[in-house]
Amino acid sequence: MTKIHQNLIDGAWIGTEGTENINPSNTAEVVGLYARATAAETHDAIAAAKAAFSAWSRSGILERHAILRKTADEILARKLELGELLSREEGKTLAEGIGEVTRASQIFDFFAGEVLRLAGDVLPSVRPGVGVEITREAVGVIGIITPWNFPIAIPSWKIAPALAYGNTVVIKPADLVPGSTWAIVDILVRAGLPKGVLNLVMGKGSVVGQAMIESRDVSAISFTGSVVTGKRIAAASIEHNRKFQLEMGGKNPVIVLDDANLSVAVESVAQSAFFSTGQRCTASSRVIVTEGIHDKFVEALAERARGLRVGDALSKDTDIGPVVDQSQLTQDMDYIAIGQSEGAKLVAGGNRVQKDKDGFFLQPALFTEATNSMRISREEIFGPIASVIRVKDYEEAIAMANDTEFGLSAGIVTTSLKYATHFKRNSEAGMVMVNVPTAGVDFHVPFGGRKGSSFGPREQGKYAAEFFTVVKTAYTAAG
Repeated sequence: MTKIHQNLIDGAWIGTEGTENINPSNTAEVVGLYARATAAETHDAIAAAKAAFSAWSRSGILERHAILRKTADEILARKLELGELLSREEGKTLAEGIGEVTRASQIFDFFAGEVLRLAGDVLPSVRPGVGVEITREAVGVIGIITPWNFPIAIPSWKIAPALAYGNTVVIKPADLVPGSTWAIVDILVRAGLPKGVLNLVMGKGSVVGQAMIESRDVSAISFTGSVVTGKRIAAASIEHNRKFQLEMGGKNPVIVLDDANLSVAVESVAQSAFFSTGQRCTASSRVIVTEGIHDKFVEALAERARGLRVGDALSKDTDIGPVVDQSQLTQDMDYIAIGQSEGAKLVAGGNRVQKDKDGFFLQPALFTEATNSMRISREEIFGPIASVIRVKDYEEAIAMANDTEFGLSAGIVTTSLKYATHFKRNSEAGMVMVNVPTAGVDFHVPFGGRKGSSFGPREQGKYAAEFFTVVKTAYTAAG
């Protein structure tokens, strides 16, 4: 009998029926069986987290440090095993899967250190004989809702700071990829986390997620996912006067100027647009290219796209793994048809790839002769599809790059210090890349965007404290 991976509620593994988790590289393979929580079980998890908060928020820093360090060490020691699990359930290549697991270990290691660096300020008051202390304290019960595209890294960069700063957690991973989060939770429990501090509730957003956002006992919600769901979480959180942190969509531009190094430009865009099957919120799907380099760049990028090997995520010969599921594949194919109907020219890829085993394989697609008004240039596709837009100069390029409702990541490829400096200052994005891919960020620096892409304090690094803590100001006078 196949093991059922259960939900974790108040320190107990609960759940007798499981749903199948399917490998997108081989739809005949079941990765595992994972329990689905009910609304009642979700409320039990929230109650457990609330009950555990007082003791955990006042726990010693060495206890929290040790648990996070042990977690980091085990994740790293098991990176090959966990990387394979990630690749089997999400579809990114094994190299990318192992890289993501390594990143998760680094995140837990960083926040283990942050536990020992908790600091505040001591200031004199304007009133003689009075002292002022400014400290940060835990918020309470944190509800975490994570997406399917980074099933280990994103749960880690939300769970680790939440626990480090003394909060308790209820986490709901994406329904498509419960296995990676289950493994992280299991490691944390065995690292010594007290019962109730971390609770795992797997299942549908309409059941589990809805119960979380409706509960008045959830003090804050950190969400990464779609714009539509983010807006619902925001509305519910305002009603309950809770903190909320939203990471949502992106339509990230990358500018290629005439003076760019052609090989750097091609590889930067290929990495941004096509790798991880384009299923990254920081992926570049709008490539804005000036006239002088346009034709050479398009020819070289099309050749690079055609040469990318699409196949089983676990094969060492694979460059691009499958799309995550049939629904996402259908969406990608629909947008390819939309692009063609709008008048863009498909110069590479865009076709289903047949393999020995049934999977959701798609050759990366490259459009030219696109405009910034086309749907393929304005709407997030979340697949390996990029559109090239021709412009006459840098001024037109940056105006077009900023002409979007989103503002997560933006890039430029240029050898001009003048244009690089101007772009860093004037790009309307939360993260700006010069001569490096737009997809790919460090674990110790802030992550987040502007406009319709993000709301609330930044994630990752020391900036995570802004969301996962509240500031207290205390005055003391001699008695």
